[in-house]
Amino acid sequence: MDHIQEMIDKLGLDNQITLDDIPQIDLYMDQVIQLFENKFSSSKRNEDEKVLTKTMINNYAKGKLFFPIKNKKYSKEHLILISLIYQLKGALSINDIKETLFKVNEKTSMNLFNLNGFYESYLHVASKNIVNFNEDIVGKSTDVKNEIDLLDDPEKGDLQKILMIASLVNMSNLYRRAAEKLVDELASDQKKKEKN
Repeated sequence: MDHIQEMIDKLGLDNQITLDDIPQIDLYMDQVIQLFENKFSSSKRNEDEKVLTKTMINNYAKGKLFFPIKNKKYSKEHLILISLIYQLKGALSINDIKETLFKVNEKTSMNLFNLNGFYESYLHVASKNIVNFNEDIVGKSTDVKNEIDLLDDPEKGDLQKILMIASLVNMSNLYRRAAEKLVDELASDQKKKEKN
């Protein structure tokens, strides 16, 4: 696993839709898909993978993951929300995403929220996460190599990759579970507010 930095570089971790990437005019669905495809195509695992499809967007709309569009066009606010959904869908269920973005959607649809500022904060935190990830994954790679070196096995290279995969999935599950716990807290808080 000497090529860990090369692998990290190929992940396209800093691919994000920034506010500058979003046009000031409303877009039709095909234009939204093209924007996402252009931005995230280098992050795809393989050529057959789709970044965003009409079906996905329609499912997000039906699931009320973002407030309704007007005249078949998506506003800057919709694109920000779709970008957040794109990031969240890798770890959370559609229902959890809906719960997570409920307050953001509600406040944005009533013009009571600075969605641009919130999204800039998200991008800033995501940028810091990449730095932390790079440092962490190099450390994990060293830990895994040290563990495998203790084994007396001729296929240490494969075992090192397998243990690294297991370690990364374990960390991913821990973070996902923590996120789900926060989603449950948001849902509980919302129910309490509705009762009052």
